[in-house]
Amino acid sequence: MTTTTANLERERLLQLAEEYHGKGYEIFFHPNPEDLPDFLRNYRPDMIVRRGDEAVIIEVKSRRSLNSSSRQYLQNLAQSVEQHPGWRFELVMTNPEDVVYSSRAESSLQQSEIETRLQVARQLATQHPESAILYSWSLVEATLRLVAEHEEMSLQRLDSLYLVKQLVTEGVISRPEYQLLMDALSLRNAIAHGFKATQITQESVYQLIDVAEQLLKTLPMGTEAD
Repeated sequence: MTTTTANLERERLLQLAEEYHGKGYEIFFHPNPEDLPDFLRNYRPDMIVRRGDEAVIIEVKSRRSLNSSSRQYLQNLAQSVEQHPGWRFELVMTNPEDVVYSSRAESSLQQSEIETRLQVARQLATQHPESAILYSWSLVEATLRLVAEHEEMSLQRLDSLYLVKQLVTEGVISRPEYQLLMDALSLRNAIAHGFKATQITQESVYQLIDVAEQLLKTLPMGTEAD
């Protein structure tokens, strides 16, 4: 499985986790064998979600990652799950070969829009730091795309983790900025997927916003993603 395929499957899994968490399900990523009921001990599902007496076994796959062996595994898993009341199996397909990443999407935020929204994020941080870091991170991602485009970097993908790593490798962002962004990404992911992140403070949000604003200052005025 290629790195791109694996990343897309992981992103789809996280999206599903958000959706199920929003519906009141408890989320378990890649549960260990000892945490599984006896009929699942020979399997390692991508995710299990539970709500009351209902449990869903979820596998995320792409066409590229499916072969005769994985198809047989999924078939056996589905049959095992179907034999137990209250349990159901869900196979979600994602097709990375059909996905085209573009840094010039019409919906991408422009520099002036990011700057304005960062001020809104600062205000939000005073009362709701968790919401603020989610909002701020979305603006950071838009900023990273603009910076990468301005630097004329050759990118294989545009997910935030890849962007941050490429920018530090190219010397566009410093090691301290890189570490701050990675820490913020971990906090963002924890909140987005329904986990507690007690270390988030108003100041930590401000630090993230400061990085975005400093990166925007490196761009010519009026830089757009078009």
